[in-house]
Amino acid sequence: MDAVERPTFETSAAMEVYQHVERHGTAARHRVREMVDLSPEAFEEALTHLLSKGYIEDDGGTLTLALDVGSVKQHTTNGLTYTIRPAHNDDFEGLVQTIRNVSSDGTYVVAESVAEQLLYEDAVTRHNTVESRVFFVATVDGEVIGWCHLDIPQLDKLRETAQLTVGVREERRGQGIGSQLMQRGLDWAKANGYRKLYNSVPAITENAMVFLEDHGWHTEGIRRNHYTVDGEQVDEVMMAYTFD
Repeated sequence: MDAVERPTFETSAAMEVYQHVERHGTAARHRVREMVDLSPEAFEEALTHLLSKGYIEDDGGTLTLALDVGSVKQHTTNGLTYTIRPAHNDDFEGLVQTIRNVSSDGTYVVAESVAEQLLYEDAVTRHNTVESRVFFVATVDGEVIGWCHLDIPQLDKLRETAQLTVGVREERRGQGIGSQLMQRGLDWAKANGYRKLYNSVPAITENAMVFLEDHGWHTEGIRRNHYTVDGEQVDEVMMAYTFD
């Protein structure tokens, strides 16, 4: 199932099973059967329907969302080999730690909110009738060192725009990893019909603004004194990337 495809359900039983898996990222098949209020026959019928539609996958008894957001690619820069791929629920802890590492100085406010949302929902990927959330991660020897995140509203009037965040651990910067993550997010958005991405940063984060500008982003607006950072009021710079 594509992340831009709004899930639809032919029965309330199918919706109930899907919602349980979607809210938890992954779920043991027997645990889902225990939690939903369905007879064994109704559960099996709903699960078979969801599997046939490609909405979820059954990996040896573990149910997961079946989202197709791209392939695994390796890159090598200055002798460092790293992988960029779609994130999965096993990346949860490393992903949260990386986002918190990047936003620890208190200036990447949007990323901080993404980390808090991950912790609150306890799931990497979300895909429902209201919103979708897609992550790409950069890893070295299986360790998450960077991310690119797209927050995708499902409301028809907003479905051509998405919020993007991107970041790389400080000790891994300067090797083009952030640029590759950014490009992965841009390529995915363009391939899926988006016309604009947006990101917001405090005005004091000059390096972040330069990075975005170097990758084709432009300032779309400024909200005065929008953030409070270390007790000081700081403007929000609203930046956008528009596809031709």
